[in-house]
Amino acid sequence: MRGDEQPASVRGPGIPAQVQILRFPVHDLPLPELVGLVQSWARAGRGRLHQIVTLNPEMVMAARRLPEFRATIEQADLVTADGVGIVLAARLLGRPLRGRITGVDLVEALAAAGDPELALFLLGAAPGVAERAARRLAARSPGCRIAGTWAGSPQPEESGEALARIAAARPAVLLVAYGAPAQELWIARHRRELERAGVVLAVGVGGAFDYLAGVVPRAPRPLRRLGLEWLYRLVRQPWRWRRQLALPRFAALVLREWVTQRLRG
Repeated sequence: MRGDEQPASVRGPGIPAQVQILRFPVHDLPLPELVGLVQSWARAGRGRLHQIVTLNPEMVMAARRLPEFRATIEQADLVTADGVGIVLAARLLGRPLRGRITGVDLVEALAAAGDPELALFLLGAAPGVAERAARRLAARSPGCRIAGTWAGSPQPEESGEALARIAAARPAVLLVAYGAPAQELWIARHRRELERAGVVLAVGVGGAFDYLAGVVPRAPRPLRRLGLEWLYRLVRQPWRWRRQLALPRFAALVLREWVTQRLRG
């Protein structure tokens, strides 16, 4: 076992080993294993909420400034490598991961599982987007169960309506598209209410509904394989350039940690 991994007794049953990237946990598991783990959580019964965070470099840099966000990531049941920057950092630091899991890929895989236990509730995005994404998911994956959709907002005054709709729908899986860090913080703050509503898994999925609904085109598969999805988004949405400034800062920190490791021998 590597020194940066947790022993199984600490991780709990079914939770894979984790590595540390700039002192943030990232669990090492491919998408099929994650879907299987979620299915096992659903079959274990309601009443216990599991939170998954799909981590990218922008989120790491934000969490370094926001203590509540850092605590939410550290306390999540699972943290997956979303951004290619996380995968590359893990490889450079000698802690290679078996792959990355984006929010879009996770939503599509859960829907494609066709598991009647995994009823989905889509929360967030612009009005009408979640509904359109749900229709497309159901069309592509006939066995997918959609428990409900709601645009909502992470604002405290709107949480009551969202929670009431979730409680009435009784989904096993809650997908929240409020954008990071709002979606992760919203889930963490409403953990008890979501558990009472029977939610087994809650995960922030960022702009996944926009892609699934066809509102925003996703990068072609060859670019995704090369890890250049971020560049495709930047070309199509140049207003994102300020957010992309986090990438060179993240890379510099990873490089500094690599140099420190080398000097220590």
